[in-house]
Amino acid sequence: MASLCLNSFSVPPSSLPRKPTETSLSSSSYPSLLLDNNDNNYNHSALKPIVVSGDPPTFVSAPGRRILAVGDLHGDIKQARSALEMAGVLSSDGQDLWTGGETVLVQLGDILDRGEDEIAILSLLRSLDKQAKAKGGAVFQVNGNHETMNVEGDFRYVDSGGFDECNDFLEYISGSEDNWEQTFTSWVNVSERWKEDQTMSKSYWGGPWNLLKRQKGVIARSVLFRPGGLLARELARHAVVLKVNDWVFCHGGLLPHHVAYGLERMNKEVSEWMKGQYENDNTLKRPFIATRGYDSVVWNRLYSRDAPDLVDYQAKQVCSILDETLQAVGAKSMVVGHTPQTTGVNCKYNCSIWRIDVGMSSGVLNSRPEVLEIIDNQAKVIRCKRDRHSELQAAAYT
Repeated sequence: MASLCLNSFSVPPSSLPRKPTETSLSSSSYPSLLLDNNDNNYNHSALKPIVVSGDPPTFVSAPGRRILAVGDLHGDIKQARSALEMAGVLSSDGQDLWTGGETVLVQLGDILDRGEDEIAILSLLRSLDKQAKAKGGAVFQVNGNHETMNVEGDFRYVDSGGFDECNDFLEYISGSEDNWEQTFTSWVNVSERWKEDQTMSKSYWGGPWNLLKRQKGVIARSVLFRPGGLLARELARHAVVLKVNDWVFCHGGLLPHHVAYGLERMNKEVSEWMKGQYENDNTLKRPFIATRGYDSVVWNRLYSRDAPDLVDYQAKQVCSILDETLQAVGAKSMVVGHTPQTTGVNCKYNCSIWRIDVGMSSGVLNSRPEVLEIIDNQAKVIRCKRDRHSELQAAAYT
């Protein structure tokens, strides 16, 4: 296992009072799901069960749990595994076993595009989710802009290997749709072999076969990710905004008008769109507030701009908007991905916002994996060394 370095930064209490909101876990308007607990937990003491409210999951009460947040993965299964192993939730023996006990893992979207193992990562996380629940933990995902783009049919950033994987996966599941969960979770274990077999075929048949393969890959991706498609329905299981204890997780950034619109309402509308229900009901509105425009939840970069880009009064405005948002949702801090941070995971505005997309995918920056760990509202950054001779530098947080 790679060497680790933990840089601990306490999240200070907000300077503004947090007023109670109607999005309380105690509200009877939300369906609740209890996840089984067991004796193998992080604090080595009896923990209360995890309570999940909303469909897809929107509010999570996970008393006493260790929370991990992982940023954008963009189709790089090797880096994804490295990040999860480093964080202590994935076995390093190649068996892809959950080793996190009662840990709660949150992945912040953008699993799709720029890499060739997108479906394998989705398969891995679904498998870990099932294993984690049996141990009293949980795995959650939030959808990012690249997930919504693919459901819209926007394939501009799809890697050539991503099209190939879609074609291979569609062949693999043929005739197994009735046993979707088992078939889907097994893909991560067989995808590499399928990739090797197809590489040999392409090498043998040459150019004409490659062209046909690409055409089939585009069609396969359209079938899988269009609203109502098998992988679109898989994405529909996940929210665009998730609140775990006192922390809010989303891909781009939450704004006051998103909270006013309703987090559960927003999540439900995106989920229904991905399931294809909008095609059968003309009264339903497309969920643009969450998925379209520079200020939507999955595209917003307001909190990810660095200080040199903002004059003093602009920075104060951003801080005020962030504080208003957190107060409205009853949270202490927000965690976002979306915008690669060349200095690594960092926080801003008195650590009210954490930016955790480090561009770890080989299709982005190929940077070393980093993971945010939260225990008792204390946040730490888990980093790995590139090699045993490299030195780690503590990032300066402002």
